[in-house]
Amino acid sequence: MDKVKPLSEYILDSQKIEINDYKNKIKLAILSSFTINGLAESLKVKCSQKQIFGSTYVAGYNQYNQEIFDTKSNLYSFSPDITFLILDTRSIFGNLFHFPYSITKSERKNFVDEKINELLNLIEKFNETTTSKLVITNLGLPHYSPHGIAEMKTSYSFHDAIIDFNKKLKDKVIEMDSVHIFDFFKFVIQHGENNVFNFQNYLFGDIKIALDYIPHLANDLIPYVISFLGLTKKCIVLDLDNTLWGGIVGEDGFDGIRLGPQPPGNAFVEFQKYLKALSQRGIILAINSKNNFDDAIQVIREHPHMILKEDDFACMKINWDDKVSNMQYISEELNIGLDSFVFFDDDPVNREFVKENMPEITTPDLPHDPSQYSEVIQSLHDFSVFQVTNEDTNRRKMYFQQKQRSESQKSSTNLTEFLKTLNLEIDIKKSDSFTIPRISQLTMKTNQFNLTTKRYQEEEIKKFSEDDKMLVGCAQIRDKFGDNGITGAFIVEKTNSDEWFLDTFLLSCRVMGREIEKAILYHIINEARKNNVKRLKAKFIPTTKNKPIEHLLPDSKFSKENDYWVYNIETPFSMPEFLTLRVK
Repeated sequence: MDKVKPLSEYILDSQKIEINDYKNKIKLAILSSFTINGLAESLKVKCSQKQIFGSTYVAGYNQYNQEIFDTKSNLYSFSPDITFLILDTRSIFGNLFHFPYSITKSERKNFVDEKINELLNLIEKFNETTTSKLVITNLGLPHYSPHGIAEMKTSYSFHDAIIDFNKKLKDKVIEMDSVHIFDFFKFVIQHGENNVFNFQNYLFGDIKIALDYIPHLANDLIPYVISFLGLTKKCIVLDLDNTLWGGIVGEDGFDGIRLGPQPPGNAFVEFQKYLKALSQRGIILAINSKNNFDDAIQVIREHPHMILKEDDFACMKINWDDKVSNMQYISEELNIGLDSFVFFDDDPVNREFVKENMPEITTPDLPHDPSQYSEVIQSLHDFSVFQVTNEDTNRRKMYFQQKQRSESQKSSTNLTEFLKTLNLEIDIKKSDSFTIPRISQLTMKTNQFNLTTKRYQEEEIKKFSEDDKMLVGCAQIRDKFGDNGITGAFIVEKTNSDEWFLDTFLLSCRVMGREIEKAILYHIINEARKNNVKRLKAKFIPTTKNKPIEHLLPDSKFSKENDYWVYNIETPFSMPEFLTLRVK
């Protein structure tokens, strides 16, 4: 687990960080209604721990209104990627924090509505002026109330007003792609109000988050950075003995392992429940275990207290091979890069072996107490996403279907014959409120079959979609085994009446190797023909990971012209007959 150090150490460490040491970079702005010293330095250090260089801008004391409404402010000159707006209950409620009952119930309700409208005007101005993500804190709930124990007998009480404010704020911004809420209410509950709020700090310098808890706040803001940069991990690879259950099944036997409702077995049940919840929101689970397969699979299939079953795992390597070799096999079978994995193993020797040979994999150190396993994964923040899509929630089922495809392919004489049996259907869909989050997610996470690896946030995709000079779409793939979901996306810039430019073209690794890209390209070329376009221009930007798409353009009759590839629209283009293409 990431240990939080004293604030003074973060301030010192931040001074040693050099921009040239990091491939990933991000610009973070901090606005607040009170003194927030040390947050910028803590964020910078927390970013560096994730191999990210974080440039920061901190607005003046309680200057957030001026910074946002002044279009020539230093905030906008800084041009942040993410802006954190940190508010507190005392500042928002003013005198009503101490004297909420100096006005009537209806006036308290009107006050909350007025404050929400003020904040919405601020958000509207911010969104008009910048493309930055805006992360706003909701309000913490103080234990204090001037009514004391009568608070719970008071209609629309002081506490009710705060809760109402938070609910209305969430309801208003839930459909705003570029605005997110940091749950400061929950942050205070987690750490305790008497810890987070220090009266001495507050009275000395209007410091409303105690200095010792500034690093904790920075730690909880890092998930927004990870999600923005598309650095979210995709898969947790798990050991079995002393990881998913207590004991060693090969020695203790089926009935001797510790897994059940009583201690210490209930710690492993609880951990499995946490993993199951992650799986249901789209995180892939896999097994890498040195074990006798028959012993281990019997526990997975038959143990009455196993929460995770066989179909919860996209891949299982249960054998006596070394962990590094198995990790390589898992990467190849799932077709995702090593940097998308988190490896979870109780054995420090195995962890060190993987760390040394596969440093791209995140391999956290584990405590001896399995009751802390869930907390370890939470502290990594590696599975953070701005939004959970339908494809995320269905991913477990999709990988199970992929297993069936792989088994079916083994019985086919050649790839073409196998593809013919799949009954592949490609539905081309326009970008809309339902598909934009997934299109953005694909641009952020797809590395292998990605022509340019350009990354776009939801609000950028939305702006493209509203622009008549852009063509934005996606592809939903189905076959006889099931629905792969939206696994392809494209963005075309209509440069002029004669020429279009293929800005983005990608496929998820799950559907590579089925010639689906030819159907999508066929659709784009047809659209260009309908608009009397003469040339489709494209560029391949090579990276260390996108070699699988390297030959797409030359194989599709594009000709090289300097740094670009050009397709003459008059050139015939066909897609394989075994593909069914529909345009929605």
